Amino acid sequence: MDTQQQVKVLAQLAQDKQVRVATAESCTGGWVAQEITALAGSSDWFECGFVTYSNEAKTQMLGVPSELFVTDGAVSEAVVIAMAEGAVANSLASLSVSISGVAGPGGGTPEKPVGTVWIGWYLEGGVVDARCFQFAGDRHAVRSSAVTEALKGLIKQLSKSTV
Repeated sequence: MDTQQQVKVLAQLAQDKQVRVATAESCTGGWVAQEITALAGSSDWFECGFVTYSNEAKTQMLGVPSELFVTDGAVSEAVVIAMAEGAVANSLASLSVSISGVAGPGGGTPEKPVGTVWIGWYLEGGVVDARCFQFAGDRHAVRSSAVTEALKGLIKQLSKSTV
C-alpha cells in the first residue's frame, strides 16, 4: 500500500472513531504531515504537526525532558515516547506519531548507525507503542521508509482501539 492509500485508510478510521491526529517529526521534517495534508478534507481529522529537529525544540514544544537526550540520546525509545505524548498534550489530538532517527549520510555511530529510526505512537488514555527500525538506502530512502512505517502504525493503533 503506498502512502496515499495509507492516508485514505487512516482518514476513514480517524473519522469513524472521531479521533484527531498529530505528528511530532524530527528526521522526516514534516513529511508525514505533508502526506496527510495532501488529502483533501484532512482538516476534518488532522490536528497539527510539530517539526522539532533540534533537541531544544523537542523540549520547548513537546515537553521532552532534556535529561533524556543525555541518558538515552535523541534517537531513542524514551525520546519518541515523550515526543508522542507531548504532541497529544500540546494539541487537541488524541492520537500521535513521533519520529527521530539518523537519516544520514553522516551522524551515525556504531550503536546507532545511519538508518536507525525510532517511531512512537501514543493514543490518549495511555496506549503507547514504540519500535526501532533499521532502514537501508540513502537519506531519502530512510526518510521515506520512516513515513511509511509511521502511517502503518497510526492505522494499526486506530484499528485495534476501542475509542
